[in-house]
Amino acid sequence: MTIFHTEMRHGDSGFERNHASYQKLREAVEAAQQKAVLGGGEKAAAAHAAREKLMPRDRINALLDPGTPFVEVGQLAGDGMYDGAAPSAGIITGIGSVSGRPCMVMANDATVKGGTYYPITIKKQIRAQAIARENGLPSIYLVDSGGAFLPLQEEIFPDEHHFGKIFRNIAEMSSLGLKQIAAVMGSCTAGGAYIPAMCDETVIVNGNGTIFLGGPQLVQAATGEIVDAQTLGGADVHTRLSGVADHFAQNDLHALEIVREIVGRPGPGTISPPPITPRGPLYEAEDLYGLIPDNPKQPIPAREILARLMDGSELNMYRERYGSTLICGTGAIGGYPVGVLINDGVLFSESAQKAANFIELCSQSDIPLVFLHNISGFMVGAEYEQGGIAKDGAKMVNAVSTSRVPKFSVIVGGSYGAGAFAMCGRAFGPRMMAMWPNARTSVMGGEQAATVLALVREEQLARKGQSFSGEDVEVFKKPIRDHYAAHSTALHSASRLWCDAVIDPVDTRQWLTLGLSLAHGSSKEQTRFGVFRM
Repeated sequence: MTIFHTEMRHGDSGFERNHASYQKLREAVEAAQQKAVLGGGEKAAAAHAAREKLMPRDRINALLDPGTPFVEVGQLAGDGMYDGAAPSAGIITGIGSVSGRPCMVMANDATVKGGTYYPITIKKQIRAQAIARENGLPSIYLVDSGGAFLPLQEEIFPDEHHFGKIFRNIAEMSSLGLKQIAAVMGSCTAGGAYIPAMCDETVIVNGNGTIFLGGPQLVQAATGEIVDAQTLGGADVHTRLSGVADHFAQNDLHALEIVREIVGRPGPGTISPPPITPRGPLYEAEDLYGLIPDNPKQPIPAREILARLMDGSELNMYRERYGSTLICGTGAIGGYPVGVLINDGVLFSESAQKAANFIELCSQSDIPLVFLHNISGFMVGAEYEQGGIAKDGAKMVNAVSTSRVPKFSVIVGGSYGAGAFAMCGRAFGPRMMAMWPNARTSVMGGEQAATVLALVREEQLARKGQSFSGEDVEVFKKPIRDHYAAHSTALHSASRLWCDAVIDPVDTRQWLTLGLSLAHGSSKEQTRFGVFRM
């Protein structure tokens, strides 16, 4: 094993400058998180409470085992979208322990537009279901929703990954033996009614819970019949007459007690302890604030990150002297074996070949993979193209794509272009993916994009016999730089669910340990690689 020893020195001017700069990034993320937690605001919360309904986060707290954490997925989804109308996408999703079992909990927030579904709401719930399926988790739906947000219906209803995907997922996960449980604690209207109707077991709260395909207004418009919501689809109707719901609850707390009893019945699904005795790193994670340069153009010290992430600060290095711009090795995080890949420079052919071989070895031994991104991309230029870097990069992408061991991604710096793909970006199915507050991702850096487009523009004008002065170039490039700067941040990515969370660097070990513990108890899949171009 290689033991990583720090070269960091507290009190250095660079360390203090970096530390102060990083606190500003953390504050921006914390402000966005606080806004997400507030939901629809005080007025909507007061109206919600007046109906004797618990707030959605209070419902989750009452459902979970006391003193256990709730790891939220997609908390910042919707941030800055729809003119700020959908904080946290109007739905709270995350993993928590219920009756001793890890579960995926999905709770509509009726203080946000009555819990209606925006496009980002659907994307978030489908993402939560995907995590539940991959990790073999029961799903609990705390339903309080007015259904689809009708002005955006064409972005919600008809397509493959729109509203219907939620119902299909419920059916498929139930067929896999993963419990699907709904507690209807408010409205459940139109297509949304299929969530409780398709679950294995459904609880409904008397007085507040309603389930109907068409609400009273639609019934009156379509048939002329005048009927109130409880007569149409309340708890008494659905537990005594229709059989749509299975359990009658007097209030929110009673409903949550019933859900806990259902989850707690004998069966598989408990977390197994780590196979190796966990050991902390040799160095404090808080040091990372001063180690991450305030100038994103400066390199992030990969070995310093590993010294504060790995158990015992140890890694069994793979081909340490070959392809050294990508560090690969096996070790443990929280007592769970892992294979780690972390960038320490641009990707060359040698580092891509090394990564493909390393992924093969981990797949053969069922070792989960952790990708720590800080990558500008693959090396470019005539020499490298002629040397076959596209072919070698494809080997790495092939290995990442087809390996069936659990994969986790954390963007600790930049993640750009094909380098983001090779390091198991969102499109390549990491079980969970996070970004640090300083992290950025885009097809390329803003300066590179501005320069490329400026060169294209210069060629176009030259063909017309027109000039493109240095001043013209700067005027042309500035809005492109600004656009990339605004749209490549961790907050922007999290708002669109390009990652599952923005995590503080000091929480990285805990976040990964949770994911690894869930993966450790899930079913194993056999890896079959495709054709590698040699």
